Amino acid sequence: MFLIILLEAVGLAKLGGALGAGIAAVAAGLGIGKIGSGAMEAIARQPEAAGDIRSNMIVAAALIEGVALFGVIISLLAVVM
Repeated sequence: MFLIILLEAVGLAKLGGALGAGIAAVAAGLGIGKIGSGAMEAIARQPEAAGDIRSNMIVAAALIEGVALFGVIISLLAVVM
């Protein structure tokens, strides 16, 4: 009986890890899309500030990618362990 409960818990942990990795990837894509959209609107309104806006957009996108990578790795560790 205990073994069955333990196996179900392991299965739920793997399911949760896989869902967490997927959610982290989708959320990162949505966040970077929102940043890109906002940057393009800002450049259209103020073309002379395009360089500053673009560099800030790249930094923000890199930070989102880093957080998403951590989320995916932690979620996949739940699947493996």
